[in-house]
Amino acid sequence: MAAALRIEDLSFRYDRGAVDAPPVVRVGHFELAQGEMALLRGHSGSGKTTLLSLVAGLLEPTLGRVEIAGQELHALRGGARDRFRGRHLGLVFQTFNLLHGFSAMENVLAGLMFSDIPRKEHDERARALLGRLGIERVDARPEALSVGQQQRVAVARAVAARPTLVLADEPTASLDPENADAAIELIKGACAEAGAALLCVSHDPAASSHFERVEDLAALAGPSTVGVH
Repeated sequence: MAAALRIEDLSFRYDRGAVDAPPVVRVGHFELAQGEMALLRGHSGSGKTTLLSLVAGLLEPTLGRVEIAGQELHALRGGARDRFRGRHLGLVFQTFNLLHGFSAMENVLAGLMFSDIPRKEHDERARALLGRLGIERVDARPEALSVGQQQRVAVARAVAARPTLVLADEPTASLDPENADAAIELIKGACAEAGAALLCVSHDPAASSHFERVEDLAALAGPSTVGVH
């Protein structure tokens, strides 16, 4: 079975012409098995969000490759990449990135647009996910929900399509410590139920206690054996 995520000799510079400048992101090798959950630590400004953008196919690497479920992501272009992302990737953004003006239900349905789940099942799946995550007001718009409720909607959207991999970018940044712990466990539980691997990035030291596998982003720039197990 192909790994959920495999990164090989990845580097990224915003200015591709600045060949003498150190890359913003450098990863020699990193692999995440199907269903595995890992935390990637790094201080603010260390390139964690940039790395997730590369893994999500939102940025093009300067060098290297990213494979998701055995597919080289950056070999796909345009609509093909969008469709692959919709089927295989779930994203939990630091600021949630919910669609304002749309209900909680509609936000989760948006996560199902490119999925392989039959369209006739979308409403039932979205409603059931929101219910399991404690959102009873499925017709409420994000601006009418608390920060914690907005995150629950974002998590529901991320796992709605039963993705191969969920990426979580600083998911506790806007939460107090008590709610931060609950948020990480919420994301882990939703990923486990969906059968998705999870790559969470954070500079919060407390996040480490929630993961059996913890990596430092700086260490991944080393020899290609780093991150293999």
